[in-house]
Amino acid sequence: MATPALEDLTPPGTDFDTDRNPLYARLREQGPVHRIRTPDDREAWLIVGYEVVMPSSVEAATTAAQDMTGYLAGLIETKRRSPEDDLLSALTRTAEDGDRLSPGELLGMAFLLLVAGHETTVNLISSTVYGLLRHPDQLAALRADWSLLPGAIEETLRYESPAERSAYRFATEPLEIGGTAIAPRDPVIVVFAAASRDPHRFPDPDRFDIRRDARGHLAFGHGIHHCFGAPLARMEAAVAVRSLLERCPDLDFDADPDTLAWRPSMALHGLLRLPVRYTALGH
Repeated sequence: MATPALEDLTPPGTDFDTDRNPLYARLREQGPVHRIRTPDDREAWLIVGYEVVMPSSVEAATTAAQDMTGYLAGLIETKRRSPEDDLLSALTRTAEDGDRLSPGELLGMAFLLLVAGHETTVNLISSTVYGLLRHPDQLAALRADWSLLPGAIEETLRYESPAERSAYRFATEPLEIGGTAIAPRDPVIVVFAAASRDPHRFPDPDRFDIRRDARGHLAFGHGIHHCFGAPLARMEAAVAVRSLLERCPDLDFDADPDTLAWRPSMALHGLLRLPVRYTALGH
């Protein structure tokens, strides 16, 4: 899939986000975009608007959540009545220890797969490219030895974690963390990005180093909450980054990297845009 996507790159000096499909580029400005098939068998674009993941107000977040809940609830019901050979159909009928997912759990899983399974990987890919371009020595080392690619992906996961924090957790008993008293039922948020730059675990944590042993970062969570899509995300990022760098040997920034804006979110971490210039092989 990566190769066809790179074969139609536009002339040098333009953004990748405008290469193959101008409509996609315009939609992408509104949020994560998915190509879907509607119940009446039509192909369509589904936009998970940024109001869902990075709301500008309580009202906007409520409206966005209601719209998304309505769409997913209808889709789940369609899959329940007429199951197909796909993941959501399988989830509607899968039993674990004799108990099926409740309607609320199924809805939450569908939302998680839609948002977390797309936007975080997009950000991982762009952040890896950004980190390599900002550190030419690291990029040169990678081009000379592709066995460093898994390390580059892991270091990006640690250094620019696509998911910055956990979902809300609630204390079940009194406890104290770092001198802060937490009462039962108090909300607690784990900030993955901070833990992944803990100097006690990662010496010189603010240095980007693809040769570092980055194991132990919390970009995918931990324990029973560890992301089950982690292997797929790693594979997608590795394939995309290598395909891009091999296809575009002179890839470079087309803007001052210090001026690039990051998404204003405490949940998802990624660039708003990554302007680059390049001369694709074969052009």
